[in-house]
Amino acid sequence: MSLIFRHSSATAYQLTPPIGREPLFPFRIFEFEETLERNELMNQFILALDQGTTSSRAIVFAHDGSILSRAQKEFQQIFPQPGWVEHDPNEIWSTQSGVMGEALSSAGIRASDIAAIGITNQRETTLIWDRKTGQPIYNAIVWQDRRTAPYCDELRAAGHAEVFQAKTGLVLDAYFSGTKVRWLLEHIPGARARAEAGELAFGTVDSWLVYKLTDGELHITDASNASRTLLYNIHTGAWDSDLLELLGVPPALLPEVRNSSEVYGQTSAGLLGAQVKIAGIAGDQQAATFGQACLDVGMAKNTYGTGCFMLLNTGLKAVPSQNKLLTTVAWQLEGQKTYALEGGVFVAGAVVHGLRDGLGIIRSSGEVEELAAKVPDSGGVVLVPAFVGLGAPYWDPYARGTLVGMTRGTTAAHIARAALESVAFQSAELLEAMQQDTARLKIGLQELRVDGGGSTNDAMMQFQADILGVPVVRPRITETTALGAAYLAGLAVGFWSGQDELAELWQVGQRFEPNMGDSERQERMHTWKRAVGRSMSWVEQEGAG
Repeated sequence: MSLIFRHSSATAYQLTPPIGREPLFPFRIFEFEETLERNELMNQFILALDQGTTSSRAIVFAHDGSILSRAQKEFQQIFPQPGWVEHDPNEIWSTQSGVMGEALSSAGIRASDIAAIGITNQRETTLIWDRKTGQPIYNAIVWQDRRTAPYCDELRAAGHAEVFQAKTGLVLDAYFSGTKVRWLLEHIPGARARAEAGELAFGTVDSWLVYKLTDGELHITDASNASRTLLYNIHTGAWDSDLLELLGVPPALLPEVRNSSEVYGQTSAGLLGAQVKIAGIAGDQQAATFGQACLDVGMAKNTYGTGCFMLLNTGLKAVPSQNKLLTTVAWQLEGQKTYALEGGVFVAGAVVHGLRDGLGIIRSSGEVEELAAKVPDSGGVVLVPAFVGLGAPYWDPYARGTLVGMTRGTTAAHIARAALESVAFQSAELLEAMQQDTARLKIGLQELRVDGGGSTNDAMMQFQADILGVPVVRPRITETTALGAAYLAGLAVGFWSGQDELAELWQVGQRFEPNMGDSERQERMHTWKRAVGRSMSWVEQEGAG
């Protein structure tokens, strides 16, 4: 028996033990080429691009999941009229490309040190651009935008809601991309004819970034983002011809749907100084779920950002919701989809922005926790932040923000505390709906993993645990949205070996145990739901879409 070594030139060397003696080692083949390649990867990094609703971010991750550097830049929020929310697509790109270079510079590394780029993005936000010039035909219509709510009403009245839910797992709502695409095609002169001629490209923000990163070479999306459009059949894994026809969307407009983790291509030669592989894409909430290592059935996370989104892993089964939750693709790896139940709160961190920018109660977002801590409770004040309608489980686009329970003794501190509590109340309703939907599957939630900017607020996380009645766990690294995109990209290029390795990287930062009694919890939730009832259907009809 011989021991064979291989070096990088693939030349084989044989070491034979003396006659009559047993070999010291079992027969093995050492592929030094693979070992050297693996070691080289370990000395590299992953760049995650996190394009959010209010800012563009870039984060450089090391192999142990730690952050080497980060950069962030806010961009303009455009409100043409009540209920409308837009972004400038070129500003999205300029801020994202800017922080990308800044993150590399801050880390003291070059593009050649990056093993791969992962992308995560604000979902449902809709863009259409010229395929040749890359020029958008209109601003990006943001996921929060409500202009197509009347058209959704028409579709529901015509009896189409059930077919949309059955095929896409989504509620028929203006939140999603499909009706936004229709609005653009109907309202921008010449858009429909150009789309049918194949001159235009539709995409969510991930598609836009990949198009710009590759200088127009790639027009793609991943299954997680496609599943948020009202155009994609989550069961067949393809754009649905019936839904395209129903919404009047030409197939020539659509991106190619790919896995959430694979090498799609490379950045254009002149962008970073070296071409870098683009290897991971996932919508922000799905990426956060992956970054939280919620890889097994029954694991759940809640992300506290501009909105607040809870996802529960249901594995290979697409569980239909009876409680107006969404059934969505969590991610797709090697052609196999993992599904999740999702509930979305439209206004979470944005309620703090409202206190800062609209009411002037605080000067900076960071002041809200200190202000809220000045009072032991909200003093009976309840704030329902339905500024752009209500998401799950109500789906009322005509609800509006409501502040109830004020007395002459109410202070800014009470309102600040009510604002923070509103995020926890909304999340508690999502969990309640999820538990009802999965009861027959016997999935019991043991803990809720949390992330996002709001999760750093200890007081809010403690109240969240109290009102949920289950432990809330914040990881050591709370940048899990970007981390999830990094993980997906890293898996595709062998930077990480597999999901088991990713699960081992997840570490507890702080655990919040519930300490509120059942009777108090039920009373608080009852009061909250009464306040929600006051906010609903406040706007009877918005302008036609």
